[in-house]
Amino acid sequence: MQTVLIVVHLMVVLALIGIVLIQRSEGGGLGIGGGGGGGGFFSARGSANVLTRATAILAALFFLTSLSLTVLAGWGRGPTTIFNAPASVPGAPQAPGAGGPSGNVLDQLKGAQPAPAAPSGPQVPQSQ
Repeated sequence: MQTVLIVVHLMVVLALIGIVLIQRSEGGGLGIGGGGGGGGFFSARGSANVLTRATAILAALFFLTSLSLTVLAGWGRGPTTIFNAPASVPGAPQAPGAGGPSGNVLDQLKGAQPAPAAPSGPQVPQSQ
C-alpha cells in the first residue's frame, strides 16, 4: 500500500511542477491561442483559470498523499522511552553502564551515590 501511495505521490509532484512551470509569472497563464477579450477556454484568461484550478487540485492531492504517507509510516510504531525499559533477565551479562537489576533509569538514579562535597575553603598549593 505504501509503495502505491509513493508512486501516486511522485506523479502528483511531477504534475504539480509541470503545471507551475507552465504558468506565467504575472498570472497570464499560457497566453496561447484566442485573440480578443473573450472568456473562451483557450484565451489567456480561460487558460489561467484552468491552470489555477489544476494547481489547487494538485496541491490538495499533494497534501493528502503526504499526510497519508506520514500516517502509514508510523502505523505500527508505539511510543518508545528509556524511562520505562523492561527489566533485564537475571544472570544475563550486562553491558557497561547498563541498568541495575531493574534496568529502569529512574531506579538507577535513585540508587546513585551523592557527589562528594566541595572543599570548604580555597586550596593553597604546597611547596616542596
